[in-house]
Amino acid sequence: MSGIIERGVAVEPALRAGRDAGRKLLVTYVTGGLGSGWVDALRAMVEGGADLVEVGIPFSDPVMDGPTIQEASVRALAGGANPVGILDALRRVEVPVPLVAMTYYNLVFRAGHSRFARMLVDSGVRGAIVPDLPLDESGEWETDAAEAGVETVLLAAPVTPDDRLAELCRRSHGFIYGVNLMGVTGERASLAQSAAVLAKRLKAATDKPVIMGFGVSTPDQAVAAAAEADGVVVASALMRLLLDGGGPNAVGDAVASLRAALDGG
Repeated sequence: MSGIIERGVAVEPALRAGRDAGRKLLVTYVTGGLGSGWVDALRAMVEGGADLVEVGIPFSDPVMDGPTIQEASVRALAGGANPVGILDALRRVEVPVPLVAMTYYNLVFRAGHSRFARMLVDSGVRGAIVPDLPLDESGEWETDAAEAGVETVLLAAPVTPDDRLAELCRRSHGFIYGVNLMGVTGERASLAQSAAVLAKRLKAATDKPVIMGFGVSTPDQAVAAAAEADGVVVASALMRLLLDGGGPNAVGDAVASLRAALDGG
């Protein structure tokens, strides 16, 4: 690991432990720099029962994000959010679950692969999702990230062919992020049938944790999305609460409701 002292919780071991204990995994998301209370919202998510928290590092052209996350990113950027400030804030956060950065390749490239990965680990962030970096071009980043102690999480879509799905599963670290539907992130009234099909394909292709995201908004949807997978990602619904002034307590309560539903309560 090039002499780097790793901070934070490693992603895949923590998720495997939760899954092996019979727990459906709950991954939540917070936009870094969204107001003065975003770190408190992160802590509230963990207290509410999140098994992992994605921290969005805002970018001005978030091609994978829907209206809610875009709005959160715009507000954060307008308030002066930047990667250095967000990671500096995380350096002072101690939580018992893994943290994963979700951002875009422009920010990674500008910082430099190794430097960006070291910044993450120094801040206790042990995973990264870079959705606009194609699989065919991500090998150098994956190697540099792994050398620094960062697990690169790859995304699989409903239209991904079997041979590419197998390659994604082989190269993804931490977990496999299954995309429930084609399109951007955001709240949906119902889940696409393709979600269950993709989850089954992924579970047949890998023993790594399979987490399904995009469009999961309610406890019932979370239960449905996790039925064929190991867990779910909930993002836009939680950010909508913050954008509407709900605050960390409201977010924590929402996460607790999701946790209760996944636990069968």
